[in-house]
Amino acid sequence: MLRLAVRGVRRVVLLQGAAPWRFSSTRLATTGLDFQTGDPAEMVIVGGGCVGVSIAYHLAKAGMPRVLLLEKSELTAGSTWHAAGLVTLFNTGINFKRIHEYSLKLYEQLEQETGQAVGLHLPGSIRLAFTPDQVDELHYHKTRSRWMQAPLEIIGPERVLELCPIANVDKILAGLYTVRDGHIDPYSLTMALAAGARMHGAHLQQKTPVTGLETRTDGGWNVQTPQGIIKAKRIINCAGFWAKELGKMAGVEHQLMTIHHQYFITSAVPEVAALQQEIPVLRDIEGSYYLRQERQGLLIGPYESKETMRLQDDWMENGVPSGFGKELFESDLDRLLPHVEKAMEVVPVLKDAEISRVVCGPIMYSPEPLPLVGPYEGSKNYWVAVGFGYGIVHAGGVGKYLADWIMNGEPPYDLIEADPNRFDGWATPHYARAKAKESYGMNNAVMYPKEERFSGRPTHRISGVYNTLLEKGGSMGFHSGWEQPHWFSTPGQEPSYRPSFRRTNWFEAVGRECKLVMENVGVIDLTPFGKFLISGPDSARLLDSMCANVVPAEGRTVVSHMLTPRGRVYAELTISHLDDSFFLITGSASEFHDLRWIKHVAAGGFTVHVKNVTEQQGVLGLAGPYARHVLRRLTVEDLSDSAFPFMSCRKIMIAGRPVTAVRISYTGELGWELYHSDVDTLPLYMALMEAGKQYRIGDFGTYALNTLRLEKGFRAWGAEMNCDRNPLEAGLKPFIKMTKDADFIGKKALMEIKKAGLPQKLVFLSIDTDDIDAEGNETVWYEDEVVGNTTSGAYSFTSQQSIAFAYVSTALATPGLTLHVELLGKRYPARVVQEPLIPTEARRKSERYAGCL
Repeated sequence: MLRLAVRGVRRVVLLQGAAPWRFSSTRLATTGLDFQTGDPAEMVIVGGGCVGVSIAYHLAKAGMPRVLLLEKSELTAGSTWHAAGLVTLFNTGINFKRIHEYSLKLYEQLEQETGQAVGLHLPGSIRLAFTPDQVDELHYHKTRSRWMQAPLEIIGPERVLELCPIANVDKILAGLYTVRDGHIDPYSLTMALAAGARMHGAHLQQKTPVTGLETRTDGGWNVQTPQGIIKAKRIINCAGFWAKELGKMAGVEHQLMTIHHQYFITSAVPEVAALQQEIPVLRDIEGSYYLRQERQGLLIGPYESKETMRLQDDWMENGVPSGFGKELFESDLDRLLPHVEKAMEVVPVLKDAEISRVVCGPIMYSPEPLPLVGPYEGSKNYWVAVGFGYGIVHAGGVGKYLADWIMNGEPPYDLIEADPNRFDGWATPHYARAKAKESYGMNNAVMYPKEERFSGRPTHRISGVYNTLLEKGGSMGFHSGWEQPHWFSTPGQEPSYRPSFRRTNWFEAVGRECKLVMENVGVIDLTPFGKFLISGPDSARLLDSMCANVVPAEGRTVVSHMLTPRGRVYAELTISHLDDSFFLITGSASEFHDLRWIKHVAAGGFTVHVKNVTEQQGVLGLAGPYARHVLRRLTVEDLSDSAFPFMSCRKIMIAGRPVTAVRISYTGELGWELYHSDVDTLPLYMALMEAGKQYRIGDFGTYALNTLRLEKGFRAWGAEMNCDRNPLEAGLKPFIKMTKDADFIGKKALMEIKKAGLPQKLVFLSIDTDDIDAEGNETVWYEDEVVGNTTSGAYSFTSQQSIAFAYVSTALATPGLTLHVELLGKRYPARVVQEPLIPTEARRKSERYAGCL
């Protein structure tokens, strides 16, 4: 029986229909520096929540002078002041674990540095599992954290009870225990960061609203306030749920949603008061809530389902109401009851507890749970740190991350999953609403490998063959707004999405598709590729300076890499030299990430025109031993090796349609990528399928493509290489032309890296496994020592074995050596083998290595 009493509940109500929010007029307090008529501020941070103050602290501490933070009301107003304050090392991503780890380390020493208490409690946390699938997830996350030295431990119900004596463990199978987790007082944390920022010379200006932004001729900004204009070299939007309004002032439309997040706090509970030590934070996947101790009571925060949770829709349409700062929404406890009932099963003392306070406050979500962080492509010297659903735990790490990026000219590590431009051009308000609801509702859901989420799909980013491929059994994946087949079902088989930590319903289908490409010929829709045209008198000079490989001659194609000044791999590009321009191809997830860097470099004195043609160009890939036979039936062009050699490009007619044909295939087999106007995708596809009937042509998807590229030893950006890795350890030496005349970006750093030697190298592994394959980021062992991590993996249907790439200590990068890869808590033997496992079509024909993808 539900007996949870509600007594003396605090409810602060936002009046509906309030006037749209406007910046209020306040008096500009003195900072001791003149940012209006004197030198401009190096950075103006707009927003005094925990994230904004952390950025001010880290920039000032790093030595940046003239750092100014503007807050329209007072520090912590917005979402910070009412946050539940959870801090955790756990994160389902990889590099966001670094954000969390840094935050916790900072918060542990901040009081000593500043003299300001932060209210940090570190009782640990336990992620509870009630089903075998949930237990698998705990093992999955543990092996993806162990190589990063995160202190995670899988514990049984007895240990759960020992750590949390008020828990009912009858249905609990296991828990993921993180020792250093806990919670912090958000207000005290922000005040400590503010004290530290001022200690290091930053200026924090409260009651100073921003009324407008305008660009200056020198690339900086005029920041308008009621008291005058502040000059700034750059600005950073940390305005929380006012971020959309501030973005519009900068000419930017941010897809951000305001969500009602509710939690409640009980009065003192006798069983809690009697505890000898604070209980760990509990995270219940089944019940979708978190629970922690709050003095002698309990704090419970559910994540409601997408059907019951609430967005503040009128804010998206009319803006934030005037004067809103430290107010709350009206609570709705009825929406929480299903979660509370689940919590009572796990913590029975809740049944007799009394609620003393209910908090229903605004938090911001991007369409995904992750924020937008970094410089915004399309608005010079405009940076963002917005959309934080977990701003307290992210604040410290993001402050450090952005300060390092701003001060050093490149990010300290890869964080493309928080790219500020990743929703540009395709994410509509409809999509953002649907996705934010789904993301919030699935906050505590099991996180599977190869996970797909379906709300808001499809967007307008569909190729001309989307409907045709759906009808043919294509199981679609989502890539930066695009729909692209992962695999194809056979007649009678439903292409349903069945996520699993082990091999699942797509396994045999991928095997069929790999065999199709290896023995016959297959077609794949590659339209989601990012595609750029670079033209102008300095095009070749730009590419020579920006990329580590040589600039291709006209009619030729190369694979090249853009490096950072520190010698890390910022991007991998396929560059084709056409008549009067260069055609650059990158992965779908890297479209805006790479475009930002290209434009950044191009702005350094190059007369070029950079055009993004991603949505105007369709792409069909044709691969397999009969690929040439199929194309010959559709064109008069000479497709022989001598006339159309590997890594060459040409504008030709296929089935009466103009096509830019590039002799390359990520499968490693004979093939072409056929670039064309998006209106021609369906006619070209139908012509290819008709011409290939006698060769048993068929469709294949990205899962098969990934398997085939791994067999050939091809690296993938975002897995084997990214901003965390240099090209030498990644085995990309054939693409890095250290002897070319151009002093390309990263060249000097590579010389130093080579001189110092490589502590790690990428190796190819053959894994003796059963019904599971590596995905990437699993821990690699040598004897009883953690020595590295996988980067990607799959089952090789051609060689009938499980395979993976992994980074290990250089001393262990020896073919024949046996290591072990940990998968779902079990260590599987993994032998280092010589790559490639399967020779490419080009290798089979020639001893010359042409540097194919």
